[in-house]
Amino acid sequence: MVHLFFCIFIPYKEYLVVFNYKLNPHRLIESIIGKLWHLPNKIDSVTQQVEMTTKTIPLAHTNADDFQTEHVLPIVGAHFVHDIYTAAVPVLLPALMAKLSLSLTSVGSLMAIMQLPALLNPFIGYLADKISLRYFVILAPAVTATLISSLGFASNYITVAIILFATGVSVACFHAPAPAMIGRIAGKQVGKGMSFYMAAGELARTIGPLLAVWAISIWTLDGFYRIVLVGWVATFILYLRLRDIPAHMEQPGNFRSILPVMRNLFLPLFFVVFFRTFLRESITTYLPIFMKSEGASLWIAGGALSIIELAAVAGALASGTVSDWMGRKKVLLAATISAAIFMLIFLNVEGWLLVPVLLALGFSALSTGPVLLAMVQDHMPNNRAVGNGLLLMMMFLLRPVALLAIGILGDRFGLQQVYYWSALIMLLSIPAILALPGSPQKSKTV
Repeated sequence: MVHLFFCIFIPYKEYLVVFNYKLNPHRLIESIIGKLWHLPNKIDSVTQQVEMTTKTIPLAHTNADDFQTEHVLPIVGAHFVHDIYTAAVPVLLPALMAKLSLSLTSVGSLMAIMQLPALLNPFIGYLADKISLRYFVILAPAVTATLISSLGFASNYITVAIILFATGVSVACFHAPAPAMIGRIAGKQVGKGMSFYMAAGELARTIGPLLAVWAISIWTLDGFYRIVLVGWVATFILYLRLRDIPAHMEQPGNFRSILPVMRNLFLPLFFVVFFRTFLRESITTYLPIFMKSEGASLWIAGGALSIIELAAVAGALASGTVSDWMGRKKVLLAATISAAIFMLIFLNVEGWLLVPVLLALGFSALSTGPVLLAMVQDHMPNNRAVGNGLLLMMMFLLRPVALLAIGILGDRFGLQQVYYWSALIMLLSIPAILALPGSPQKSKTV
């Protein structure tokens, strides 16, 4: 590393003299200052060359309107592998609590630290729209896998916090540009591309905890590092498939051009996400607690959550694809109304009838992610990554608000009453859905 530093900043002949201890110190300082003075110009020159190179790379001789399956599927697969590792974190926390003697407050702060870098999503997205960040997408599975797999080596709270914060940065670097890349190579079937992408994430959240339990039961927490290989394999495959795919727009917009969309799209979208978040968190985070309070065993409570998550995979696969021909707003309306109805039915059934109701509830309530992503991609074709980053940041900020509100109200009135209210609150999103802009052909795109 030291030799590399001197190779960059000091001419070759001077470099040889330095390591023979014969260079005049004043001459060495002048040389380094000179190199640093001209470094910004060199960086600008390299950046321009990279952008010019990226723009001239063809997209595999395919029509721009075609759905490029050979490029979409590797990103979808990488999303699945990447999110398996982050989904394993809740399973690792009890083992870390026992090993490091952590309190529940400490564990809660660790999860907050991991989510904190999500605030960087809009800025990473803006950068992704300006220059190609394809290597962020390519390297993220390996980086995230390495970080999560190293948690078994952590010896104190600070180390775990640093690892999880770095993981959060890696997560943001993947999730901001990746959907934008799919939006570019999905042609006219953006909803289908977002369905594949989100379904992979939902499936990862189902399998990730199971993989973590299996790995810890066999190798213990200290041997958890062995699962890192899957992430590195995913990165290698992504490199082979995506190294020639640009991840930025050829004519990117700017922040001023985004302002009208912030008002027309993101203002009603904020209320759509806000009113839906209460029901979503009720049937995911709080479902096992609710089932236990109703007298169910731990296995049944966990099984109910698994049913919800599996139904969410099917819903994510269907919703975006259907919205390509049915329309984004119609799918959002149908999912909102049906989710509220199935939530009310869920509160009034028991026994084996819970299974089909939970399937329907998960399918409708957790299926709108691809539609929301596709809508943002539709209306921000020149700022796809920025739009995606804004949506993710919005979800990040609203989720803890809903979680806290549900917890406080649940302590006071009981979760069953809160579940009933969450169904009614979801219906409040209907005016916001109707206020969303129409198809991009009928509205000004950015």
